[in-house]
Amino acid sequence: MNLRFNVCLFLAVFVFGISCSKKKQEAFNFVQLCDTQLGMGGYAHDLKTFKQAVVQINEMNPDFAVICGDLVHNASDSSYADFLEIMESFDVPCHVAPGNHDVGNVPNDSSLSYYRKTIGPDYFNFDNKGYSFVVTNTQLWKEDVADESKKHDHWFGETLGAQKAKNAPIFVIGHYPLFLEGPDEEEKYFNLPPAKRAELLGLFKENGVVAYLSGHTHELVINDFEGIQFVSGETTSKNFDKRPFGFRIWEVSTDTIQHHFVPLTDADE
Repeated sequence: MNLRFNVCLFLAVFVFGISCSKKKQEAFNFVQLCDTQLGMGGYAHDLKTFKQAVVQINEMNPDFAVICGDLVHNASDSSYADFLEIMESFDVPCHVAPGNHDVGNVPNDSSLSYYRKTIGPDYFNFDNKGYSFVVTNTQLWKEDVADESKKHDHWFGETLGAQKAKNAPIFVIGHYPLFLEGPDEEEKYFNLPPAKRAELLGLFKENGVVAYLSGHTHELVINDFEGIQFVSGETTSKNFDKRPFGFRIWEVSTDTIQHHFVPLTDADE
């Protein structure tokens, strides 16, 4: 009797552990902002458009917002203070990735330390309703930075593996797009080196990444690679393709992941 009871208890605990570790996915929506980059399109202009974006996002009340890097054009105490003041007016959580204007084209101890002290971690992950969001520092992929790139790569691989084990579909958030037109293209200013790109695409496929959200291009770039969505969206600072200022709303359900553009309702082009 005791043996049977112990076996049943073990099975109950085991099944409960599995159900807890594999959270059921639920429907939700979130916002993708790109390149708020205070100072890129004119400092007063960019303050105004970022503030307007926050007003509209608060009215929509998504689960959260992400900003895909280049928070400011020139990283300084004053520009970051302005950025943080506006960001703190969100009624929903806002998660930010660093861009090249935030940590430098080639990050170093000084620029990384300044960003981490002023803004916060430059890479991290969070969960939402059964999905995982992995926020990266793409400058550590664009350039091989001593110690930092290796540490970032290790963290990224371990994090993806841990989320796969939980059966959590993964969104990766960064600044640099992996590619602009195709995965075999040459390296340019706006994409990542081919070898790193191939490595990342392999990790994406292996670990259940469903979408990669980025900025940097200042124009709309949408791609699909073996079912994985790649989206660099419109900015609130300056769009090279003359598209309106605005942001993207992502709608996640149990069987579809879609996004669409939301223009700012009060912004000078």
